[in-house]
Amino acid sequence: MKADVTTLAASKAGTVELSEAIFGLKPRPDLIQRMVRYQLAKRRAGTHHAQDRSEVNVTGKKMYKQKGTGGARHGDKSVPQWRGGGKAFGPKPRDHAIELPKKVRALALRHALSAKHQAGEVIVLDKAESNDGKTSALRDQFAKLDWTNVLIIDGAELQADFVRAARNLPNIDVLPVQGINVYDILRRRKLVLTKAAIAALEERFAGATNGAGAGESN
Repeated sequence: MKADVTTLAASKAGTVELSEAIFGLKPRPDLIQRMVRYQLAKRRAGTHHAQDRSEVNVTGKKMYKQKGTGGARHGDKSVPQWRGGGKAFGPKPRDHAIELPKKVRALALRHALSAKHQAGEVIVLDKAESNDGKTSALRDQFAKLDWTNVLIIDGAELQADFVRAARNLPNIDVLPVQGINVYDILRRRKLVLTKAAIAALEERFAGATNGAGAGESN
């Protein structure tokens, strides 16, 4: 399938061939959902912590004598029912990451790219470069292109001036092709891929097909 190539000056720069195995799949929402869940779980810090009765700083002295008070029997004040006591079954630091096979992750990425393409939200850019590194100039270019909420994926190396100019623009993300991921693709309205990014994706998924191949597993 062919796609038009645009420049930051909003002019046409020819066409490029898009791989059916990457952009022509019938999207599977279940795979995409599994991948988003995997990413969000993996990014959780897991540093939550509550003190249990062995960790609170209270006296260990018995509150009052065992018998003769007419009240319930109690030991020290570290138990959960007392103010200042430890938390019963409170959260502890742990890893929230879940397992997802590498081939399923690769397949989910291709389905996310296909979903974006079928929605008409994939744009092919000639080069992601800035002449002066000025945010104001890049903002004007994006305004002409109607890019208000986009993820821009370039090749393995990003131009420093372009990154500097784009980083202060709201709802604009710039990533190298090795950082492309399902969650960031879905959270932005449009996906902008440079020709270098498309070439890298085709090399990454070389041998993959619509039916079976690299990234197919379940």
